[in-house]
Amino acid sequence: MTTETPVEDRLEEAVALREQGHDVEARSLLLELHDDAPDDARVNLQCAWIHDKLGLETEAVPFYERAISAGLAEDDLNHALVGLGSTYRALGRYDDALETLSRAAAEFPDDTGIQVFLAMALYNTGAGKDAVERLLSLLVETTADPAISRYRAALTEYAADVDRTWA
Repeated sequence: MTTETPVEDRLEEAVALREQGHDVEARSLLLELHDDAPDDARVNLQCAWIHDKLGLETEAVPFYERAISAGLAEDDLNHALVGLGSTYRALGRYDDALETLSRAAAEFPDDTGIQVFLAMALYNTGAGKDAVERLLSLLVETTADPAISRYRAALTEYAADVDRTWA
C-alpha cells in the first residue's frame, strides 16, 4: 500500500470538486495547492484546466506553460498541449496556437482531436486551404456516415489538393 502525500490528496479533492461542477471551490483549492507546490506539473495543469473551464483563459496560459515545462506524463502532455493551443487560439494568439498545436500533432500523430484544433489554427493564420485539406482527410479517415463514405474516393483526392480541378 502506498501512502499519498498531502499534495496528492488535495489534488485529488480538487479534481473531484471540478468533476462535480464545484468549479469555484476547485479553483480556490487549486490556487492554495499551487501556493504550496508551484513547480508541480500536475497542479499547474489542473490550475490551467479550471481557469479555462471558468472562462479565465488569460489566467490559464501561464499554468499550462509551467505544467508543460515542468514535465508531464505523456497523456497529460497531450492534453496540456491541446489545452494551451486551444486557449491561445481563443485569445487570438494564432501564431502561438499554430506552433503549440503543430508540436502536439508531431508528438501525438494518432490523436485525431489535435487535427481539428490544428485546422482551426491553420485557418486563423490564413492557411485555409491546408485547414480544409486536413479536415477532409480527417473526415474520410474517421467517418462511418454512409452518405459521406460513398464519396470516400473523391474526398480523398480533394483532401490531397482541394484546389485541384480536372478541366
